[in-house]
Amino acid sequence: MEFSADAIAGWIATYMWSFTRIAAMLMVMVAIGSRTTPQRVRLFYALAITVAVFPVLPPAPMDIELFSLASAFIVLQQMLIGIAIGTISTFVVQTFVVAGQIIAMQTSLGFASMADPMNGQSSPVVGQFYVLLVTLLFLDADGHLLMIELIVRSFDTLPISMEGLLATDYKKLAGWFSIMFQAALSLSLASMVAMLLVNLSFGIMTKAAPQLNIFSLGFSISMVFGLFVIWITLISVPMHFENQWLRGITTICELLNGVCEQQP
Repeated sequence: MEFSADAIAGWIATYMWSFTRIAAMLMVMVAIGSRTTPQRVRLFYALAITVAVFPVLPPAPMDIELFSLASAFIVLQQMLIGIAIGTISTFVVQTFVVAGQIIAMQTSLGFASMADPMNGQSSPVVGQFYVLLVTLLFLDADGHLLMIELIVRSFDTLPISMEGLLATDYKKLAGWFSIMFQAALSLSLASMVAMLLVNLSFGIMTKAAPQLNIFSLGFSISMVFGLFVIWITLISVPMHFENQWLRGITTICELLNGVCEQQP
């Protein structure tokens, strides 16, 4: 059996373009794309997924040479698609990071900070606690498997070509900044109101009995009560995560031209 050079180049191009989209998503998505996962592991993971799904992928355009300007544009488009899909999962987790930072500042726990290996910077411990909790919820809900399934099925609804995401798609992606802050405020609102009542009570007690010097003990009492508020509000975290994750899946389906409507 003989294969022409053009056929071999077409197979390599199809594999490379598919690998670029899958690898770009894995490099930025939750858990797998964090700094705690070595880049070599992510690279081999993307390679294994591409090899496994390659036989079922639709054929790529064969009239485009592998080493050409058009091929470079296709690679760029596949990278943007994969990064956009992986970034949405990151936005879902970052919602709880912002909520944790708001709660930490309101409960006087913002002074407790440490280096965050996932983001490469220092952040409050409360925020890191929420990151670990939401990451476990993401893995427990098989979010990583669902994202891999969607990115593989996206080759049917958004085939490999020089055309990628539209300007409206990038607008939807940018709109997640407002969604993220709104959801973070919704999650931290109960803690903010509870701490406001505590501080208001301290003010009334100090006004009524100045000799007690309540504010000298207010800082430590606020931290203890803040821990109690966090413990009470943990029960609502799975519900908020489910709502945010469903929003993320809906956005992914819209970006990939209704990939969720396909029959698996």
